[in-house]
Amino acid sequence: MTRLSYRLYRFVSFCRYWAARRFTSAGFLVLGGAFLSLGLAMDTEHSAAYQMFGITSSLLLTAFLWAPFFRGRFAVERHLPRFATVDQPISYDVSLHNLTPKAARDLALIEDLADPRMSWEQFRRQEHWRLVSRRESRRNPPPRAPRIRTVQVANLAPRSSTEVRCHLTPIKRGTLRFTGITFGKADPLGMFRGFVRVAAPQSLLVLPKRYSIPHFPLPGFTRYQRGGVALAGSVGESEEFVSLREYRRGDPLRHIHWKSSAKASELIVKEFQDEFFVRHALILDTFAPDSKHAEFEEAVSIAASFASTIEKHESLLDLMFVGAQAFCFTAGRGVAHAEQMLEILAAVQLCHNKPFSSLHELVIRHSSGLSGCICVLLHWDEPRQQLVRQLQQLGLPVTVLLVQGRDAMGEVDPGPKKTDPASFHLLRVGQIAEGLQRIR
Repeated sequence: MTRLSYRLYRFVSFCRYWAARRFTSAGFLVLGGAFLSLGLAMDTEHSAAYQMFGITSSLLLTAFLWAPFFRGRFAVERHLPRFATVDQPISYDVSLHNLTPKAARDLALIEDLADPRMSWEQFRRQEHWRLVSRRESRRNPPPRAPRIRTVQVANLAPRSSTEVRCHLTPIKRGTLRFTGITFGKADPLGMFRGFVRVAAPQSLLVLPKRYSIPHFPLPGFTRYQRGGVALAGSVGESEEFVSLREYRRGDPLRHIHWKSSAKASELIVKEFQDEFFVRHALILDTFAPDSKHAEFEEAVSIAASFASTIEKHESLLDLMFVGAQAFCFTAGRGVAHAEQMLEILAAVQLCHNKPFSSLHELVIRHSSGLSGCICVLLHWDEPRQQLVRQLQQLGLPVTVLLVQGRDAMGEVDPGPKKTDPASFHLLRVGQIAEGLQRIR
């Protein structure tokens, strides 16, 4: 039954996509009139609606037969920006080249995108949750394509080029893949378009939506960072070399620079710089069922909002989450830029094949150099409470941001022994911006 539902979903979505591209506004009007008159034309003795059906169907048939006769040869070049952001409109230029000795008039320029529909595995998981809770399924509608306006080109002279401006509004993060551009021309009656497709594969990275974060001091204090800033994001026991100096009693033998010692006829050692600075962990919870997709997207947006502020703080920020493997990415103070962290967040997905303990182990493994933690969580169950308690036992200040759905009932009690109520913040989907402004 699920397989049949998936095929029906693919068929219906294809019909909607095909009709939206092929029919003009006038074509939809005639098509609607044909269906309406068909229903009324059953009784030919008492109604003349069958005559209307004959006229509308003839118009549509004429338009359909004209479409294959539209011909042309075109070349295109798309000039995309480096990044886009969810729900933020962008504009970009497209260069059009008419390769034929005949002018092309009244063209509609339509972008072709990779298929945004759910795969069988995604559909099966969502179908499972639909059976569990119909209300949950309504909160997670099938993926939609981004909003791209159709561009009208009035005249493209023979063997000439022109540029047009396209407008796009991404509606989900990740890689947006363009496959080509379609040139459409309506039939003489203006109802149905004939198509000429030009391949133009390209991609655009869509960054997560970001919220305004109020100015508040990040929790934590300076900690010793072995190796200094230059090696703060690496793994190992190496240090940052500063200069050479004479040997002093107690210097480790492994720091002796033997070539310089041979030239100077005395022991010369390498001097290293150790630094103390603030280093925070931004912990993103990726462990949730597909029914919490809306909450997860908001959690990613919250993490992206904090990542965008690291340039304003003289500190390091470690982004920690678990996907196909455990990730810890460091940015700030010249180690990396916030833009790189946003690129990583643009691709993060829910984790279904690992337990929450894998994130727990990752955070504790890096806790020795941390000054404080910001936890963006999707649940407030015992494993997550245990992580917060252990971090507090290590002397680390923790700020908890719990993301819940619109329909979540009641308030969540952090408990007097679980986390400081002042550092526990409940954020609801649809009210994230307001909730973040209350953080102090």
